[in-house]
Amino acid sequence: MEFMWLSRNPMKRVVLTVALIILGGTGRVDGVSESIIGSRETCDSEGEDFTVDKIPNTRCFNCICKNGFVECLKQQCPSIEGCYTLLELRNDECCHRCKGCVRNGVHHPSGTEWTEVNDPCRILTCKAGVITESKLRCYTPCSNPIPAAPGHCCPICLGCYVNGQKVTAERTVTTTEDPCVTCRCNMGRLTCAKQACPVLHCPASRIVHDSGECCPHCTGSGRFFSPPKGACMLGTTLYDSGTQFYVDECTRCSCTNSAISCTKETCPVLECNSEHQSTLPGRCCPQCPLVEQSRASCTYGGRTYGDGESWKLDPCKACACMQGKVRCAMPMCPPLNTPCPPNSRLQHPEGQCCPRCVESDGVCTVFGDPHYRTFDGKFFSFKGPCKYQLASDCVGHTFSIRVTNDARSTKASAWTKTIALKVGELKVNLGQKMRVKVNGKKVEIPYRVPHRLDINRTVDSVLVSTQIGIKILWDGISFLEVSAPTSYRGRLCGLCGNFNSLPKDDFTTRRGRLLQDSQRFGQSWAVGGKKRCARTRLPNVDVSGRRCRGRKDHRLCNRLRTHIFDPCHKKVNPTMYYKACLQDMCECPTKNCYCESFMAYAHECKRLGIELPHWRKSTRCRTVWDVTDDTGFRRRLR
Repeated sequence: MEFMWLSRNPMKRVVLTVALIILGGTGRVDGVSESIIGSRETCDSEGEDFTVDKIPNTRCFNCICKNGFVECLKQQCPSIEGCYTLLELRNDECCHRCKGCVRNGVHHPSGTEWTEVNDPCRILTCKAGVITESKLRCYTPCSNPIPAAPGHCCPICLGCYVNGQKVTAERTVTTTEDPCVTCRCNMGRLTCAKQACPVLHCPASRIVHDSGECCPHCTGSGRFFSPPKGACMLGTTLYDSGTQFYVDECTRCSCTNSAISCTKETCPVLECNSEHQSTLPGRCCPQCPLVEQSRASCTYGGRTYGDGESWKLDPCKACACMQGKVRCAMPMCPPLNTPCPPNSRLQHPEGQCCPRCVESDGVCTVFGDPHYRTFDGKFFSFKGPCKYQLASDCVGHTFSIRVTNDARSTKASAWTKTIALKVGELKVNLGQKMRVKVNGKKVEIPYRVPHRLDINRTVDSVLVSTQIGIKILWDGISFLEVSAPTSYRGRLCGLCGNFNSLPKDDFTTRRGRLLQDSQRFGQSWAVGGKKRCARTRLPNVDVSGRRCRGRKDHRLCNRLRTHIFDPCHKKVNPTMYYKACLQDMCECPTKNCYCESFMAYAHECKRLGIELPHWRKSTRCRTVWDVTDDTGFRRRLR
């Protein structure tokens, strides 16, 4: 039995346990049970939508068959973290919403800010139904600022540097002395300003102030309490309509028709470190001690820096010497939802400050008596013995990949024989026994065309990498993987699908028609006419339903379900690959066709971070480079 939580994080994937669902009684989140208990549900329609009748509010979930297990992704909802004034959930809604604000008849969602047209220095924010109004405090880290442009509040500094830290259009920068200062760059023009923190609506016990952050924030969420008509609730205090009250020395609020509006003073920008700042009793803003006499140099970390000199401490922090004082700045990393969304991974590039979620490349796999898993995860078998368009850029026409299938003297089977990749004027042909041609000429591996093409050898395959990001992995027999970067999302076509994250429309033909039958779909991408077919006639029998139940076949293929591959069984259900293995053994011309299913399964496990280093030895599918062929490789064929 497993216990799974439906996360409040709207991007978090939920692997549902649905065979024996028991709805937990631990509360409800976004209209569905907060916990689900049961046994894990398997499936064999890879990439297909899956309907789970026992889940309440099924419209809020999208369930598909992935890696042989039912996997459901909850509808993406806006975050309600920190919101204690929630709107009641309507019957047709899946997501809770935080209460917004109304100002001059205009509705503003929670978490937004805006300025008045006639006063660009006056800024208003909405936080869970509470409006906070304040004035911007401008900060000019340059000696000769340009006056503010019409409709803008603050003066402009030419050049986008603050205390030695570069400000880019993609991210803002703040100072370490005052983290409430925000600097932005637009076309080489820098503006910096400070604004007051919004008034918080949660109880004081739920307010936290993280070190180095400008504003405190609320933790947790959830309150549907409706105060008496016209009254207002702030924290745990109830205010009558028409009441004015002070939250602190800086903030004056009023309650009008159940809506709270506050005016808050914005404190001046300070240039002394926080440990030197102090606030007098009854005063709103902290202040720095008396200004010391300026000096012409600074000492930091045992080194002396001249006035105006800047230096970088690390990828996240830079400093400058300004009139004898060290001033530092750091970029403000954008909010990051973790774990990352589906089909993406967390990446922290070396030398960069901020981590980010980066989409993973799409991968299309072909193996055995051809079985295909598209870029979007749809699994199907197509036994066509002709030449087909596997994957192409059907928008920009930057590349095309075609495969030629060989019937190998069988009645109803076929295997990938050769691959042809075209990128611009380059043509790469991959054949049996690792034979490789570039523009019609045999080449030895490794082979490179600078800035355009790299062909290298892995432990068991040839890897072709192109400058446009398209990669091909080929084992010289029938296993093939095509990788495409996310820049090609929604632009591809062919047997590998369109790479738009929707498996349901992968059976789209060249003319844009959506089919249900894999044989008709596969044949729609045939190229080159009948002369490109190893068997001129396709079998009239329904090959998808054939049964070959030889004991030896079952014994060989059953290795997929043994301890050899056990570390991966919880991540990838081996049943789909086991069935593919049995199909491959029906008319196997070499008696070793089971190895292709094993290889496909091992590669899928590797992509999920699970290494199976000894599977080849345990299954006798080893690739040993001990027979020299005309490509220069030493290899024993399976």
